[in-house]
Amino acid sequence: MSYTNNSSPHVGIVCTGIYIPSHRMTAAQISAATNGQWSEEAVIQKLGIVEKSIPGPEDGTQEMGAKAALDCLGNTDITADKIDLILSIGEEWKEYPLTTTGIYIQERIGAVNAWAIDIQQRCGTAVAALKIAKDMMIADPEINIVLIAGGYRNGDFIDFTDSSVSFMYNLAAGAGAVLLKKNLGRNELLGTHIITDGTMARDAGVEYGGTEKPVSPENISKAYRSLRVFDEKHMKDRLNEVSMDNWMACIDNAFIKSGVNKSELGYLAALHFKRSAYFGLASELGLTPEQTIYLEDYGHLGQVDQILSLHLANQAGKIKEGTIISMIAAGIGYAWGANVIRWGERV
Repeated sequence: MSYTNNSSPHVGIVCTGIYIPSHRMTAAQISAATNGQWSEEAVIQKLGIVEKSIPGPEDGTQEMGAKAALDCLGNTDITADKIDLILSIGEEWKEYPLTTTGIYIQERIGAVNAWAIDIQQRCGTAVAALKIAKDMMIADPEINIVLIAGGYRNGDFIDFTDSSVSFMYNLAAGAGAVLLKKNLGRNELLGTHIITDGTMARDAGVEYGGTEKPVSPENISKAYRSLRVFDEKHMKDRLNEVSMDNWMACIDNAFIKSGVNKSELGYLAALHFKRSAYFGLASELGLTPEQTIYLEDYGHLGQVDQILSLHLANQAGKIKEGTIISMIAAGIGYAWGANVIRWGERV
């Protein structure tokens, strides 16, 4: 076990909050949406989706983020007016383009003394935001309490008849929030390591709706189902070449930066991806299935997954005093990230 200089400044996780829409799409419904290209059994066993959350009419990205933030504040005695900074991790697909989600959340929760900004790294945003928040808090004496919050519903853009995006059939809807406090004395956020690879910057994305291909009367029928892989061969070949190495490098370096031996890892808070690869990675890290939560009943909520996993693990008693946690993330673009958290009293 490693020990920390208790006199040094640090950042701790106060609590988390979650909002999950009540609407669901089952494996059978996903199978039907693919016109039978994927069977219900394959959706469950291979893609790892029993069911996933989908948005209702009231579940805008910004509003879901605000609901998660309110849920988070309901789990602490820290009031919204004590928050110094809000980092929004909400997606760009939201109620109104060019509005700032963090500022919307600030108003909705009554964080009258905070300032807010939106940050983006696709499904890697939560891990990146935790690093950014910690670095800002250590550097700036005026920032002592930070709220990270945001919503996600990119599944709206999926065309289930497009087999090239089967790895994104799991895209779901929901929101998460994390409250951080400087020198909390417990639940310490330790090291983080992030890698990005620009060779895949435009291998996947929403094809229509930007300045290159604006939505028009001619393409509107497909524009809002156009989250696609633009260069399937290049993306697949490149990921096969570098993805697992980059992920393991992020994990290894996060533990090195934390001064913690990787063998101490006790819980993995990871994004949802196909079943065999997920549990293969957990096994490679020396974890049993009981030391993680596979989000097969939620789907992939983008950058919210790690927050959701941590939230559920606390509810289930999987995280105890002294548990070493690693959040891992990956996002199209392409990005990989990992961090280390020591739960419980700071030692």
